[in-house]
Amino acid sequence: MSKSSRDQIDKDEKKILSELVKNSNEKIETIAKHCGFSRQKTWRFIKQLETKGLIWGYTAIFNEEKIGRMHFILMVKRTTKQIEEKTVDKIVSRKLEDLVAELGITIESSSYVHGEYDWVLTFTAQDIKQAKKFSDSLVVLHPGVIEKITIMQTLMFIRKHYILNPEKMKLKEFL
Repeated sequence: MSKSSRDQIDKDEKKILSELVKNSNEKIETIAKHCGFSRQKTWRFIKQLETKGLIWGYTAIFNEEKIGRMHFILMVKRTTKQIEEKTVDKIVSRKLEDLVAELGITIESSSYVHGEYDWVLTFTAQDIKQAKKFSDSLVVLHPGVIEKITIMQTLMFIRKHYILNPEKMKLKEFL
């Protein structure tokens, strides 16, 4: 395959990814039309992107407030001491999933990051008390590993998962 063919495939993949970011629930025909491709080509590219692991999920964006939930960001700074192998295994085994199920927490994202903090989670809970209980449970689940936890409540999303909030005028309440 020539370099120009590979370049064109990369451009086509990026076009399709861009359209999926705007609305992954859109019909294949609409995505194809926006990209200038046939329905078959678009479907084939999407399947290839899924197979390659470039797409590993689809989701709906919802308003937490309207379903009786609050959105939080939790940032974790770990201690500088070496983490024991059994603790690493516990983290990798995703014991956290059992904990959130018990507490009624829904984790939106979980990221290991570089910076002042080491781990950032975004999640929904019924209220700040439930979010604090989750925070305290993390310390118990990973004893001696966590130096500091900061919880922030999201007041309003301006943009979420690449999508602008349609209720933009609500921002005036906070400014």
